Amino acid sequence: MFTATTLEELPDQTTVLSLSGLEFMQAMLRGEIARPPISDLLNYSLDQVAPGKVTFRGTPEFGHTNPLSGVHGGWYGTLLDSCMACAVMTMVPKGSVYTTLEYKVNLTRAIPLGTEILAVGEIDHVGRSTGIAHGEIRGANDGKLYATGSTTCLIMKIADG
Repeated sequence: MFTATTLEELPDQTTVLSLSGLEFMQAMLRGEIARPPISDLLNYSLDQVAPGKVTFRGTPEFGHTNPLSGVHGGWYGTLLDSCMACAVMTMVPKGSVYTTLEYKVNLTRAIPLGTEILAVGEIDHVGRSTGIAHGEIRGANDGKLYATGSTTCLIMKIADG
């Protein structure tokens, strides 16, 4: 996988619309499509892609802390938004795009700095115009639950698939 460093390295609309969401995510996993720069900044990457399920792997570092030296809640939120919304994306047909409409995060415990985690998103429902998913952040080595979340995504048909 490679990370986009310019807007030109991100896929254009024609490319996005020519692939189903699952094909898009699989191409990113294979390194054929650049991963977004935020994933480099926040130290996470795509780990697994399946229909209705996406896993990211990441490790919070010092640069992700809040003023009290804990992992900032925005780090949890970004990982959960990414895995849940991408799970919905795997069900989006060619010619359509999606965006997060809203999401909720529940932190269950603090992630120690340097702890590798898995953020897993799974769909609950995907229809013509909305997708609903849930997600969890767990320790990669011990399975400890650090956060849960849920999301609703808007699915928009742009072109015939």
